[in-house]
Amino acid sequence: MADPTRESSSVSRGSPVVLSPGEGSAAVGLPSSGPRQRRRGVGWPARLEIAVLSGPAIIIFLTFVIFPVAMAAYYGFYAWKGYGVPTNFIGLKNYVTIFHDGLFLDALNHNATIVVLSLVMQGPAAIGLALLLNKKIRGKSVVRVLIFVPYVVSEVIVGTGWSLMLQTTGAVNDLLKNIGLGGFAHDWLSDPKIAIWSLMVIISWKYIGFAVLLFLAGLQGIPAELSEAAAIDGASYWQTQRRITLPLLGPTVRIWAFLSIIGSLQLFDLVYIIWGQYVSSTAGTSTMATYMVTNGRNSGNFGYGNAVAVVLFMISLVIALLYQRFVLRRDTEGALTGGTE
Repeated sequence: MADPTRESSSVSRGSPVVLSPGEGSAAVGLPSSGPRQRRRGVGWPARLEIAVLSGPAIIIFLTFVIFPVAMAAYYGFYAWKGYGVPTNFIGLKNYVTIFHDGLFLDALNHNATIVVLSLVMQGPAAIGLALLLNKKIRGKSVVRVLIFVPYVVSEVIVGTGWSLMLQTTGAVNDLLKNIGLGGFAHDWLSDPKIAIWSLMVIISWKYIGFAVLLFLAGLQGIPAELSEAAAIDGASYWQTQRRITLPLLGPTVRIWAFLSIIGSLQLFDLVYIIWGQYVSSTAGTSTMATYMVTNGRNSGNFGYGNAVAVVLFMISLVIALLYQRFVLRRDTEGALTGGTE
């Protein structure tokens, strides 16, 4: 029998030891240099678990998103009145009519204006309010509630209240007259030069609370040690916000901008409640959604309305994909991790 003590001493003196490839790698815990083992596939229990967990969500998504879009695209090829089986096939006529209708192009332009103004007006104001409310000031809890309350109020209540206040005989003009600024009294809802700005004030008042809430959540995730270190190095408050806070808040701002863009493209309720189906086009506040309802359901031309819905869906989808591809890609790649075999 070999003496283990002599073997260990010979190894310690540096004598060579010949090991097989599999034996050597197993002895020191290193990956084997032999043929790689085949990776096992997902077993049936794991597949069943995935199906059970994701199945209900997939069914709901197919039922309430994909299927309605497919049916809208189908009805868009017909001159359909909303009842019975569509039989009057007209092909792409509805879609051609949409892009040749000046009212739809005006509505598309209004949506684009709302998208840009929402980002420009709400973004800086929400960031400023979030920075203010993130500091230790007295009464900030009350201010947070007052800013966020409009967001949870129903659009019907908001639209009705603002429409009453902005009428020519409403509270806004009366207030201006009572404080000696009657010269600024105006027809805030019917004048095409002012109506779009009235709409933007209402939208900003309604939805800025959501942006502030998101930015506050983002600010809470920024370590306070970074600002303290910057202050020790002699950086001013505004330098700290510009160099540290705003860059780290960037992912939250980009997510909010995405939600704001999609919401602006699909804006309907406030415009329809305040301006109605006819005044909105003459006042310069119509949107693609109000155009769809006015020229589709209210006109009894449901085939055309479905075609407009498909166009609105495709515009939103393309913008969402482009935004994710060129703006959110860095954030999503940073949030995902992958391993190599």
